[in-house]
Amino acid sequence: MVDPANCGGVSSSLWTQPTTRKRQRMTTKTARRAFNAHQVQQSGKRQVLELLGDNRQVYTILRRVSASGMTRAISLKVIKDGGLLDITYAVAQALGEKCTQVDGYNVIKVQGVGMDMGFHLVYNLSSVLYPEKERAGYELNQRWI
Repeated sequence: MVDPANCGGVSSSLWTQPTTRKRQRMTTKTARRAFNAHQVQQSGKRQVLELLGDNRQVYTILRRVSASGMTRAISLKVIKDGGLLDITYAVAQALGEKCTQVDGYNVIKVQGVGMDMGFHLVYNLSSVLYPEKERAGYELNQRWI
């Protein structure tokens, strides 16, 4: 921990104690929101499992990278009946993420650098879909298009 008295010219008035937040009581309204969010997530999981079927390959498409390089907009697809099927919205629901539109495409925005964000999305999806498996994150395979 840094001692504010030995900070080389930094005023001690800049150092404050962290504030504590009061614990909020769960009201009927917040309980209903939490229940609805859980229902949406379960619905998304069912939809993704139905769309995947026996297929274990998920394709990712990088739609946009922010100017800073910290945010990526990614779409997810599977091959079904000989064509590519967009599963981005259902995956967003299953993961509890927001699905937005970028250039007319459904995307999930992922923040961060230093790792393969397409793999990150598919790994998290696999972990949510197959929680009973020992290495659940590796049940699905990811490939870039």
